[in-house]
Amino acid sequence: MKRFLSRVALFCLLCIPCTAFAQDIRTEQVHFAAGASGTTIRDQIVGYESVSYVVGAEAGQKMTVALAPSNLATYFNVYAPGSGPGGEAIANSSMTGVDVPDLNRFEVALPVSGNYTISVYMMRVAARRGERSDFTLDIAITGATGEVVQGDYADGLAGGPDFYVVKTSGSGLNLRAEPSAGAALVTLLANGTNLRNLGCRMAEGRRWCRVATLADPGYEGWAAGEFLIEGSGDASASALPSSNAEMPSAADQACLQAVTVETGNPDVVLLSSSYSEAGTEVIVGVGPQQARWQCIAYSDGSTTRPMSLTDEGAL
Repeated sequence: MKRFLSRVALFCLLCIPCTAFAQDIRTEQVHFAAGASGTTIRDQIVGYESVSYVVGAEAGQKMTVALAPSNLATYFNVYAPGSGPGGEAIANSSMTGVDVPDLNRFEVALPVSGNYTISVYMMRVAARRGERSDFTLDIAITGATGEVVQGDYADGLAGGPDFYVVKTSGSGLNLRAEPSAGAALVTLLANGTNLRNLGCRMAEGRRWCRVATLADPGYEGWAAGEFLIEGSGDASASALPSSNAEMPSAADQACLQAVTVETGNPDVVLLSSSYSEAGTEVIVGVGPQQARWQCIAYSDGSTTRPMSLTDEGAL
């Protein structure tokens, strides 16, 4: 019994830096590429820094997390939806057990649906010396979702508000045929568009919501949930989605989709396009800063691989 208590006391002492002593807690939303079930993150922390990676998944799916750090004093905590650093973790990668078969490896069938947090930190003895850790973090969410959302945390997927309104940093939001950044584009929804909430699901590490427009012409499809906030059912106050005349050309749409797949970011906007017999050059803005990406679309519907024109890339 004394040996067990000593182990617990040592564990608590070593894990203090990731909560109370953390000087810089950075939060990153994790998105998978279109159609992917996981991603590899390369990052670093110094001293008392920690990084919280937030990824969405549904109950019954399997989450696998593997950390490979340059500094062996680096570990991670996993938090259930509704919790995070400072709260109670469901697993710590420095303590092996059923869910942690090896150090810095976590595998479990998830009990509830929602956003999980993976917090990477260094032990106090290394953090106090200002040591640095470069690491790779592999996150995978595997297994199909059920026909309906199970174990929904705080009613955030199956429930939620009756209406949403579009709020993006760009000129609008892509409405897609399926909950995927690589799915066909239905239309572009203008900022301020009020939408009926038809239910949300987790896919590609993020929340996707099935929505329907309130004003004519009517559209229905899937939109990335981080660009939706609670709205109203007032159709007269709703901004109309882009009309057919304002819809991007086939070449523009092909490049918008190609850039979305390449960056994993659905917040894309058409900046310009220039037609020539050799192909259509399309410039796309990505993210809050509208980082510029170039894509060439051809008459057969194919495109070149998008290329970043700025240092910011997909950020």
